[in-house]
Amino acid sequence: MKKSVLLAAVLAAFATPALAKEEPVSFSEDIQPILQTRCTVCHQPGGDGLEKSGLDMTSYEGLMKGTKHGPMITPGDPVTSNLVVLLDGKADKSLQMPHGKKKLSTCDRDLIRKWIKQGAKNN
Repeated sequence: MKKSVLLAAVLAAFATPALAKEEPVSFSEDIQPILQTRCTVCHQPGGDGLEKSGLDMTSYEGLMKGTKHGPMITPGDPVTSNLVVLLDGKADKSLQMPHGKKKLSTCDRDLIRKWIKQGAKNN
């Protein structure tokens, strides 16, 4: 009888974190403000970033469309999302974003990663 109680306690301890519901990240409330503040200066119609890469970051649709070279977001997979690679400084120095400016904060980058992991929804 003691083994079953112990087993139940161990399973409960490991299951509890998995059952905790993660707070959803909103594109319009959480991600878009970061992009507007840090990215759309260049990545908007008439901006140097849009002209060079084809990436328009003024809207969800523009972000999801990606660049002339391919997608920036892989919904559900922040590790292979090119946006995260660029923001984390894991690309060639000439491609790191934002150009010539301080990196986004760890909190902002983590929030973008979390949004992508949650499916990069237009919410």
